[in-house]
Amino acid sequence: MRHDHREPELPPARGPVSAAVTAHLRGTGPLPRAEEIGGATAYGDDLQLALYLCYELHYRGFAGVDAQREWDPDLLRVRSALEHRFLSALRADTPAHDSLDDALAALLVEPVRGTGVSHYLRDEGTLWQLREYAVQRSLYHLKEADPHAWVLPRLWGRAKAAMAAVEFDEWGGGRAERVHARLFADLMTDLCLDTTYGRYLDAASAEALATVNLMSLFGLHRELRGALVGHFAAVEITSSPGSRRLAEALRRTGAGPAAQFFYDEHVEADAVHEQVVRHDVLGGLLAEEPHLAADVTFGIDATGYLEDRLGARLLADWRAGRSSLRTPLAQEVTGAS
Repeated sequence: MRHDHREPELPPARGPVSAAVTAHLRGTGPLPRAEEIGGATAYGDDLQLALYLCYELHYRGFAGVDAQREWDPDLLRVRSALEHRFLSALRADTPAHDSLDDALAALLVEPVRGTGVSHYLRDEGTLWQLREYAVQRSLYHLKEADPHAWVLPRLWGRAKAAMAAVEFDEWGGGRAERVHARLFADLMTDLCLDTTYGRYLDAASAEALATVNLMSLFGLHRELRGALVGHFAAVEITSSPGSRRLAEALRRTGAGPAAQFFYDEHVEADAVHEQVVRHDVLGGLLAEEPHLAADVTFGIDATGYLEDRLGARLLADWRAGRSSLRTPLAQEVTGAS
């Protein structure tokens, strides 16, 4: 069996469900039983890692895992059960706006006194906290734009053209050195972090895994295409002001020019993307399929809910003076404070 050198290693399990999925991928044990999945906490480490492992087979896979596992029918049935637990919890727990207009209006309002992660990092964050933030976000940013690409075959007309245009920008406009995942790897280098794809999967919190799993969940199901577009809208509309604060935090802590450039790039690019997404992606989708408005709203609201959960976890740990990571960072850096 031929292995791609870019395939990450399987991480340690975080409970019986992820242990069984890992064993199945290695060919050394059975898949988890239905009662084990039913007993796992929907947003917890065990279920979120198990779901991440299933989804990653559709990206780069894992070293030593046969590529045919991607379409293993028994594993797909387990993935479906994991998805059901996750999606049911999201539908029950996510605070919902009454309409899509209300959800979009909330995204466009910047609070006078913000209390989120980007505000904290800009105003008082330290370099070690910025490094941890980069580690938590690396699970997404090293595959940036990829989960959203799955919606392209499910759109047409104005929505498809606009979505493809934004994705083209995310992939560097045809220039490999400008691909946003490459720019994030450069940011990690400036922060003396390992840029290997999947390197920090074991370190990332369940809350961080859930934000990435949400994109894969929406992207891999045609029936959730409206929710995926809602997620995309939430990311693009809120990115520019948050990126500006993170760029300021990186300058204040002396993180390095490549680290600053990643967020500077997003301030400018996502300000343009916001207009395209609102007027052409959303406008085009709803002109063709107006019945998807509720799904778009759910995508926006679920994104905000999971981002708030991650933010609360990070801020609680940092304000208590402790690491937000499950495993400590290796000493790749000297002098980080």
